[in-house]
Amino acid sequence: MKIKVGRRSIGDGEPLYFIADIAANHDGDLARALKLIELAKAAGADAAKFQNFQASKIVSRKGFGSLSQQLSHQAKWKKSVFETYQDASIPFDWTEKLKKKCDEVGIEYFTSPYDFQSIDHVDPYLNVYKIGSGDITWIEIIEYMAKKDKPMMVAAGASDMADVRRVIGRLQEMTQEIVLMQCNTNYTASPENYKYINLKVIETFKKEYPGVILGLSDHTHGHATVLGAVALGAVVFEKHFTDDNGREGPDHKFAMDPASWREMVDRANELYAALGDGVKRVEANEKDTAFLQRRGLRFVKDLPKGHIVSKADLFPLRPLAHDGIAPYELSNVVGKELVMKVEADDCVTWDVLTAGKQ
Repeated sequence: MKIKVGRRSIGDGEPLYFIADIAANHDGDLARALKLIELAKAAGADAAKFQNFQASKIVSRKGFGSLSQQLSHQAKWKKSVFETYQDASIPFDWTEKLKKKCDEVGIEYFTSPYDFQSIDHVDPYLNVYKIGSGDITWIEIIEYMAKKDKPMMVAAGASDMADVRRVIGRLQEMTQEIVLMQCNTNYTASPENYKYINLKVIETFKKEYPGVILGLSDHTHGHATVLGAVALGAVVFEKHFTDDNGREGPDHKFAMDPASWREMVDRANELYAALGDGVKRVEANEKDTAFLQRRGLRFVKDLPKGHIVSKADLFPLRPLAHDGIAPYELSNVVGKELVMKVEADDCVTWDVLTAGKQ
């Protein structure tokens, strides 16, 4: 299965696809957002992703205000949840500028829109929709995106298989251009999070949805999870991106910086290339070493024409000549008559034996 996103094909046999989720790391500064696009491209990202939401349409001021304390990663936020979302929101008049910058540097412009108005606003600028994990149960808005007739990427964080089946089942009624991404939505950057990533879910997805492209949306430090996901068949990867993990803001602490991002891309591509196609063969780059390292039968002493070859006359040594006989053919050589005299260390070939190869 393959899909087309802008100028890139994604899927079977295609290069890996990396999405740098800038998210709130613009810190409310358009110039900074544009700079992060440039840095993401230089670090090897294929797409720069933002998030379009309006605080009043994504979080309840009263709902979060009624909690006795802010939980999980939000516990470290200095402002209320509602205020933090207000600060992180992207004005609509940024969209054209962000898209233009992405086009200039040669990177795909992404955004996840979180309300109907935002979807309609960003649609002319998008080649694909990405559904965040938090909206996986909001089928109405997912259908609204799918009706825009563009590929759909779905992150499946904080979800069980019933949630996944619900959304993928509905999407498959509308499109076959789907990327399903395993995800864990703990954003605390704790090393303990690795034991909850559950990469083997990718294998579960592969069995249940053989026609769906697989990916990983991840929030751990480093790229160990990405390498594991590559080995399991994922080809699309989303990680948060910043230029400085020490900056204040909700997404900086668990993001990757340009150096770590480049390292991730390079190592993942090396692994992807190393996976191959699963067909066991003598590879093109080892044909010379197959000749040098394999053994061929050789005569251990001078022998006259008419001699009946015995096992004692032979010993396998490197290299195996192009017309030589491999050691596993020993039983077919023993008992044959020599049609010409041979010298010690000569290669055993079928043309020196009566009847040749049987």
